[in-house]
Amino acid sequence: MANQYEGQSLNHHILSVLVQNRPGVLARVAGLFARRGFNIFSLAVAPAETEGRSRITIVVDVQSAPLEQITKQLFKLIDVIKISELDPRRSVERELLICTVKADDDKRGKVIELVNIFEGKILAVSELVVTVSLEGHPDKLDDFEDLLDAYGIVELQRTGRVALPKLERGARMRAVNQFQTPSSTSTKNGKAG
Repeated sequence: MANQYEGQSLNHHILSVLVQNRPGVLARVAGLFARRGFNIFSLAVAPAETEGRSRITIVVDVQSAPLEQITKQLFKLIDVIKISELDPRRSVERELLICTVKADDDKRGKVIELVNIFEGKILAVSELVVTVSLEGHPDKLDDFEDLLDAYGIVELQRTGRVALPKLERGARMRAVNQFQTPSSTSTKNGKAG
């Protein structure tokens, strides 16, 4: 089975588009790409950190349109608040895969072993099939999908990429320190408990 992202690590843009969370916004964004002939590899949308806003992560083919042209067209849409390009080398990307794969008595142990190696989850088991899930970088999901294909994929669904910028080294340390809890608690008399 051909990987949907194979060979695209340096041939795509990841756009993070912050929009107003209103009916029809996604349709307008997708329609813009369709009208302009921009090739979309992946599109994922969900509510963002601010109420009333959504973040759309769009993976776009570099060769179908220059980035500047894409962003100019997106900014023409009234509901678009902010557009960020995420360099694949400087961003954290994740995707979710859910798959039902053939797994009779002879194959089930091998499929479960494969799921465990990739740190996936078994969601459901029947006599002839197993439904599994895996979250991770799209390349990891491509590899997993290729290996599952040997057993016979019955149904498969992938969410599309979501991505955020990687934290700078200093920002990572500040974030870690901010969320650490003290290893011991103090009591009223000042002694550790």
